[in-house]
Amino acid sequence: MGYHDAPGDGGGRKLSLASVGFAGAGAGMGGSGGGSYKDLLVMALPRDDGLDGDKVADIIGVRLPDVGGAVRSILGRREVREFASGALAGAMSKAILAPLETIRTRMVVGVGSRHILGSFVEIIEQNGWQGLWAGNTINMVRIIPTQAIELATFECVKRSMAEAQANWKENGYPKIQLGNLKIELPLHFLSPIAIAGGAAGIAATLMCHPLEVIKDRLTVNRKTYPSISLAFSKIYQTDGIRGLYAGLFPTLIGMVPYTTCYFFMYDTMKTSYCRLHKKSSLTRPELLVIGALSGLTASTISFPLEVARKRLMVGALQGKCPPNMIAALSEVIQEEGLMGLYRGWGASCLKVMPNSGITWMLYEAWKDILLADKDKQPA
Repeated sequence: MGYHDAPGDGGGRKLSLASVGFAGAGAGMGGSGGGSYKDLLVMALPRDDGLDGDKVADIIGVRLPDVGGAVRSILGRREVREFASGALAGAMSKAILAPLETIRTRMVVGVGSRHILGSFVEIIEQNGWQGLWAGNTINMVRIIPTQAIELATFECVKRSMAEAQANWKENGYPKIQLGNLKIELPLHFLSPIAIAGGAAGIAATLMCHPLEVIKDRLTVNRKTYPSISLAFSKIYQTDGIRGLYAGLFPTLIGMVPYTTCYFFMYDTMKTSYCRLHKKSSLTRPELLVIGALSGLTASTISFPLEVARKRLMVGALQGKCPPNMIAALSEVIQEEGLMGLYRGWGASCLKVMPNSGITWMLYEAWKDILLADKDKQPA
């Protein structure tokens, strides 16, 4: 579509206007019209014998951003596709296993029955079937970034550590100077998988901890916190930012051994199993079992810290919030003995094992879909 100046303007100039798309330099426009953005720029310039339209178009064209190319470049990065795989896997697994998460949280913080079946019946009687999905909206909002950050961080740090160790092995390990003495740092003892697992837990916790606090409040006391926005507002008004990060310290302390063991067990078991059976990849049932076992092991090791973390998060609801993790653990031991540190462990295993297995199975499936063959690494 063009617009032309009136013939009587004295100069006889004609101005042609066209819609110019943000395409890369030299990109074809497609369609029946053919040509490129440069052709359209030349058409849009006033017709003047003293104006070099091609030159002006070249200067302007260099500065046009290639938005499509930038988006394709970002989406083509391995880290972005791993991030998306983790988000999709986490969301799908949490939607399936939300009832077990609700029962587990109630048992860990000491609300209602101490038995799985009894807790299940209480939830149905008090809130109906929907009660089993209490806090699931915030759980979904929480798990998508958490799982994505965790899995993507693990993959990225593991690759970086493996590359660094290969470089150190070839060029020598870093050294520290103490006077005339040079000491080589024994970094060959470090496991890239363990380091990556710990880093994954720390990164995900720091980014998403407030969502975990809100989710637990919604799960335990729906009447006081009927929605995500009200829960956020009440917590912030009462305790400020500190309230949204309640229990952060014990969470980090519990998360580091948990994620370190979790990722180490999964990666090691998967690699060992593939080597033993001379396989380059695992079937979905095999991934399900290995993922479940890794979750069980990690959860058992770190469960007492999980109990302390939950106590700190929701203690204010019961009018007695322990001041720190040590106090929370002491309170549990005084009230229920050492076995109290594993209260809700059975429900936790029923939730953690299928969740871990399903998450890893879905994650590997999404990686197969989203990652190109050249980006895939053998087990």
